[in-house]
Amino acid sequence: MTLTDHSDLSGVPTVPDLSEVEKITRTCLYEGYLLWPYRRSALKNTKRWTFGAVFPAACADVLGERAVMTTQVLHEGPADDLTVRVRFLQVVDRTVMRDGHPVDELTLAGERYVSWQEVTEREVVLTGVPGTSAVDIPEGTDTEPLGGTAALVRTWRRLSGTVEVTAEPVADGVRRLTVRIANTTDCPVPERGARHAREAAAAYAFVSTHTVLHCEHGRFVSLLDPPTALRDQAAACCNEGTWPVLVGTDDGDGRAHTVLSSPVTLYDFPRVAPESPGDLFDGTEIDQLLVLSVLSLTEEEQAEARASDPRAREILDRCAGLGMDELMGLHGAIREFRAATGEGM
Repeated sequence: MTLTDHSDLSGVPTVPDLSEVEKITRTCLYEGYLLWPYRRSALKNTKRWTFGAVFPAACADVLGERAVMTTQVLHEGPADDLTVRVRFLQVVDRTVMRDGHPVDELTLAGERYVSWQEVTEREVVLTGVPGTSAVDIPEGTDTEPLGGTAALVRTWRRLSGTVEVTAEPVADGVRRLTVRIANTTDCPVPERGARHAREAAAAYAFVSTHTVLHCEHGRFVSLLDPPTALRDQAAACCNEGTWPVLVGTDDGDGRAHTVLSSPVTLYDFPRVAPESPGDLFDGTEIDQLLVLSVLSLTEEEQAEARASDPRAREILDRCAGLGMDELMGLHGAIREFRAATGEGM
């Protein structure tokens, strides 16, 4: 098992040359992370971490959340080179400190800082089937000096859990793979119905949990449009809190070497539009409208957004730097032409 942290806690992640699979995975990983107008004070940003959260078993039932996420897919061919990557976000509390005491916000040399929450990325890698791996992330603290007696202090809780991969034959040369992710973190049990209980417990959750399965020699079968001979087996797959789709190269036969299992409902072979200037964290909105909305923010609104989150700051800078051709490219695109069949005419 390999546990990887992909983020710089003091800023945005640095990930070079993303493949198409990585692009769609990261886009889904941050879906809903922060919504326009990207400010701490915005009402819609008071309820965060809504996609794919796996909470500790001790408090999941009280909150009406899940403590386990399960992915089931059909796999053909050898599975001796199977790799399973479980990726999620961990909530990080960011506190502004002045003279050793926490404050809600602080302005230094014209730069505004506010106390809020960020995330860092975590990844568990498991090879082979069957297999089980423990998730064990120790608690930690990171201090970013701001000058004088001021600092940003980032803290995160210990997380624990398990990732289990099993297989069972369902047809000749076909097996059903199951990936079960469980959160066993110790956490205070919230009072049922208590206000802000979910927000407090999110610090102990696997947030925006995604699973990527890959096999070089074998192939995965589409659950959306399976071959006729495997439709019953596909229908029997049980996915809890997530939905697997084929990603990567589409050979036209409903199979692929990679599956993305995401809490965001997708179709097979999703792609990030080449015109997209980058993540805006809200896939239900049109990029052009969001970009124009960002550009319409007042100076005060932009200042608060920049102080709220480093990823919000990156969005503002990116949108401000777009040229006219890039903005017009978001207006629409024709992907293909097809001959009219006369149906429905």
